[in-house]
Amino acid sequence: MADTEILLESGTNEIEIMQFTINEELYGINVAKVREIMMADKVKPVPHSHEAVEGIFKPRDILLTVVDLPKYLTKQECERHDRDLFIITNFNKMHIAFRVHRVVGISRISWADIQKPDKTITHGEEGVATGIAQCGENLITILDFEKIVTEIAPETGIQMDEIAKMGERKERSEKIVLAEDSILLTRMIQESLAKAGYTNVVNFNNGKEAWEYLLTAKKDGSLWMKADLIITDIEMPEMDGHRLTKLVKSDEEMKNLPLIIFSSLINREMWIKGKQLGADEQLSKPEISRLVHVMDELLERRQ
Repeated sequence: MADTEILLESGTNEIEIMQFTINEELYGINVAKVREIMMADKVKPVPHSHEAVEGIFKPRDILLTVVDLPKYLTKQECERHDRDLFIITNFNKMHIAFRVHRVVGISRISWADIQKPDKTITHGEEGVATGIAQCGENLITILDFEKIVTEIAPETGIQMDEIAKMGERKERSEKIVLAEDSILLTRMIQESLAKAGYTNVVNFNNGKEAWEYLLTAKKDGSLWMKADLIITDIEMPEMDGHRLTKLVKSDEEMKNLPLIIFSSLINREMWIKGKQLGADEQLSKPEISRLVHVMDELLERRQ
C-alpha cells in the first residue's frame, strides 16, 4: 500500500472490526491486530502454562503461542471442533494465535459508535471488553486482547520496575495530557511516570475528552499552562488517537505541542500513518522506560 493511500485512511476516526463467534456469541477484534486466519491445527502442550494456553505450534517461520479463547472467556473446557479457526494476531511486538469457532466478516464503523461497557457489568472493575459496537442489528463485544495476554503472561505488559533502573530522578513540573481508555494501563502509566518525576498528569478516557480539554484551554488562553506534552493511545471509544493527532497537528496553536502515540499497534504501517498525521514519536506500549526517555528529549527540545 502506498504512503498516500495510508494517509487517506488515517485520522478518520474509523475502525475495521473482524467479527467472530464463540459459542454463537459475537465478538470483535481490530483488523489492525490481525495478521492472518488459519484453520486450527495440532498444538503441542506446554507444561505449567496458564490454563487458557493451549500450547504452541509453528506453521511456518514463527513459533506461536495458542490461547484457547473459548476456555479463557467461559472458564470452562469447551469442545474443540475441526472447523475451529486460529486468528493470528500481531500487537505489542508479539505474535499470538487465538482459537475461535467461526469468523463472520469485517465491518467498518466509527469509534463514535463504540461505547465502553457499563461498570455494573464488571462490578466496577475493568473487564476484558474494550467496547461494545453496534454493527447493523448486532451488538459486538470488542475484546481487549492486550489485557487478556497480560493476565495470562504479566511479564509481557508494562514493567514498572524499568523506571527504578533509571536511577534517581528529579520531580518535573510539565503538564502531561494522557488519553488512554484502559483503567489498568492508565494506572500503570501514571504510577510509572510519577516514579520518573512526571507527577503532573491529567488523564482522559478517550481522544474526544482530551480534545475538548485542549480546545477549552485554547479558548480561555491557558493552553500552555495546561499542556506541555500529549501521550495518546490509538484504540479508544468515541475518538481514537489518530483522529486526536490529526486535530492537534492541524491546529495552528496546538501543532507545536509534542505528541507521542503510545500503543500496542505500532508496526510499520501504523508508524507511517502516525508520521503522516504529525506524531512526534510513536512507541509500543510495553516500552515504558523508552517512553520516559522520549518525553525527556521532546520537552528539552522545547526549552
